[in-house]
Amino acid sequence: MSKPKKMTLSKKQNLMGWFFLLPGALLIFIMSFLPMFRALLLSFKSGVGANMKWCGISNYIRMFQDTVFVQSIKNTFLYLLIQVPIMLVFALILASILNNKDLKFKGLFRTMIFLPCATSLVAYAIIFRSLFANNGLVNLLFVKLGILDQPYAFLTNTTSARIVIVIALLWRWTGYNMVFYLSGLQNIEYSVYEAAKIDGASAVQSFFKITVPLLKPTILLTAIMSTNGTLQLFDESVNLTKGGPANTSITMSHYIYDMSFKYVPNFGYSAAMSFLILILVAILAFLQMKVGDKRD
Repeated sequence: MSKPKKMTLSKKQNLMGWFFLLPGALLIFIMSFLPMFRALLLSFKSGVGANMKWCGISNYIRMFQDTVFVQSIKNTFLYLLIQVPIMLVFALILASILNNKDLKFKGLFRTMIFLPCATSLVAYAIIFRSLFANNGLVNLLFVKLGILDQPYAFLTNTTSARIVIVIALLWRWTGYNMVFYLSGLQNIEYSVYEAAKIDGASAVQSFFKITVPLLKPTILLTAIMSTNGTLQLFDESVNLTKGGPANTSITMSHYIYDMSFKYVPNFGYSAAMSFLILILVAILAFLQMKVGDKRD
């Protein structure tokens, strides 16, 4: 009889690797992928509890006939198109300034700009709500300085409510993206900038010819993350403007929450709307990768 072949060292190592990966993989499957699959099935159902029944794609058709949800899509993309580019540009400029080796108190400035990221999402939204209230600090300053004759209702006017949300997002997330750019800039040899300066390049030319091209992978990463985060925007809409006035500042996630827990529960319809967000995130991430990643 031929003796059974012994397992090679590489196979033993692979087996041991799978042994250690298996608990984590099972947890990810149970806690992430299984709920996603069940939510997908739920999106094809209507009703509540034991009365839920299969309804096909009617929930997906209903989304585009729902004027509030269509409005929430428009609002979310408005925040995306305005806030994300401004935030990334500000973060890149701040990172370039704070990367200067001759700048004093760099650590202090970096900490001050990053600190908003450490605040609670709910807490900072409530603070901004109080700042822009009729009797808030912003109105008080504007009236004292003579910019306004009387307090302005920032949070009950469509345009100003959206602007307040954009300002809040810029304050909260610019420092977060700045840290990514600082990390990338510190991997660029400072001698590259010194050589460009000797060749007569200005600070602006160095920024566009050296900083931006070398940070392109990091810029792509932050753009994808910021897009993902903005499409799932929730806290600011709920706690800052409550979606008002008349749903003109409501976001998709806020409306999904309302349909699930505030109004008569409709989990099937909410699941369908959630999967639309997933599809939008995937499409935009793919487009950003195709546009931004020029590697062969």
